Amino acid sequence: MLTIEHERIHLNRLPKAFDGFRVVQLSDVHHGPFSDREQIERAVDTANRLKPDIIALTGDYISKERRYAAPCAEMLGRLRARYGVYAVLGNHDHWTDAALITDLFRAEGITVLINEGMHFELDGESIWLAGVDDTMVGLEDLSLALAGARSDEMKLLLAHNPVILRRAARASVDLVLSGHTHGGQVAIRGERSASGRPRRRMLKGLGRQGNTQIYVNRGLGTVVLPIRYGCPPEVSLLELRSSK
Repeated sequence: MLTIEHERIHLNRLPKAFDGFRVVQLSDVHHGPFSDREQIERAVDTANRLKPDIIALTGDYISKERRYAAPCAEMLGRLRARYGVYAVLGNHDHWTDAALITDLFRAEGITVLINEGMHFELDGESIWLAGVDDTMVGLEDLSLALAGARSDEMKLLLAHNPVILRRAARASVDLVLSGHTHGGQVAIRGERSASGRPRRRMLKGLGRQGNTQIYVNRGLGTVVLPIRYGCPPEVSLLELRSSK
């Protein structure tokens, strides 16, 4: 059931050197009894075949048991992107063992961003690439993640929980990549209410708050029950395009 969602995202402040930049996003792996090696390895192979410039991992890699951390890190360590793999932590990572996951990921060459950011340069131009720690466990620090960014610089933020969108918009973030929702995991209602308006909670896909856009990945795994309906697991291919 794994699907590839290809989304072109137009960004006003994206430098021309980044026009066509390919970001592959994976989220909510939840390696455990309900998310086995075969599922994760298939997603890793799919991501690599898309030949991304970077890969973004947006949290919740394991569920409940520490013994799944090392195998998960080893599998995600096989991800290959032209300019590297970047990750943030989710609430389930903290509820299990965030320090262990962070150490294992870094040993695999994955850059874990914990309330920090960097100038990401390409052909003499740059964007600010940042990641925040998880909101649900009270460790998110958006101002720290954006410290050092120029006011006019395009900002790409990895944040597990999409609830950050309003604060990101106030901080002039251009694009947020999130997960956490599983797309609802069981999607019976449509994306719009009976009145035709979009539902208030952002569960999946591309959305916007003012000048800030957000992409919410449906994730790979499940929690509570090993059931998905109406929202299959997803690998996102996000093609950044300059609006200039």
